[in-house]
Amino acid sequence: MSVGERQGRKPRADVQRNRAALLTAAQHHFLESGVNASLEAVAKEAGVGPGTLYRHFPTREALLAAVLQTRSEELVARQADIAQLGDAAEALRQWLRAMEDYFSAFSGLPEPLMAAARAEAPDNPLTVPCDILIATTSEHVRAAQRAGHVHPSVLGYDLFLAACSVAWIKGTGATGESVDRLRALIENGYRDWDDEE
Repeated sequence: MSVGERQGRKPRADVQRNRAALLTAAQHHFLESGVNASLEAVAKEAGVGPGTLYRHFPTREALLAAVLQTRSEELVARQADIAQLGDAAEALRQWLRAMEDYFSAFSGLPEPLMAAARAEAPDNPLTVPCDILIATTSEHVRAAQRAGHVHPSVLGYDLFLAACSVAWIKGTGATGESVDRLRALIENGYRDWDDEE
């Protein structure tokens, strides 16, 4: 955060322009090369020096969190649609698929998200977005548990990790059939064993 931002002033136009250029360049490089893309290349494409990049985004995780925030609109829209479903089991299934798609945005993305979810570094900028996703998953899990579709021992955190795992496996080039079988195994694992559906 700049001094101007700390004092409540609007950031200068060039500061805003540099930040926007860095986010655009980072998204391009993350799409092309995955989350471990060269940050020097990101700065160069944005037309700024590495020092400017690190003033805006002190760590790779901070940059990744900011890029993910710019890409979260689709996930938010899908969640709004899912919330309208009357079937808690189907809502959970669709939410897990939406998270899986979100986690597949960039090659290698599941690893830093899983690390953030484990709270290995409490100041990790990815922790808050992960906490929000885990909380939303927990809401879907509890609704499906109340409807008798999900085993009482299952936690939202567990299924967040499951969605990360499927996204990671998709990123390795697994076939669609293999991914579908893995999804079925996960679903059979979290469903309430007494569920007749």
